[in-house]
Amino acid sequence: VSVEVQTIGDDDFLVKVDAATSTEHRVTLTDVYRNKIWNNRLSKEEIIRRSFAFLLERESNVSILRSFDLPVIQRYFSEYESTAARWE
Repeated sequence: VSVEVQTIGDDDFLVKVDAATSTEHRVTLTDVYRNKIWNNRLSKEEIIRRSFAFLLERESNVSILRSFDLPVIQRYFSEYESTAARWE
């Protein structure tokens, strides 16, 4: 499985997941959320790439929402923010 992240705006990204069935996802990551969880340690692209790795460990790419704000992951997986906050 490969994950490609493309910037399409300051807070907007297109994520392409190449797997048995390829999918595309529009993801929003604001500076406020990035600062809250990562304190600017990682680029937005890296955060999204790692977030998709996190998701793909738990569900197939066809189950991932096609469009979402990154904080939505926490609603489905309560360990997301505590796990993600440790990323270096």
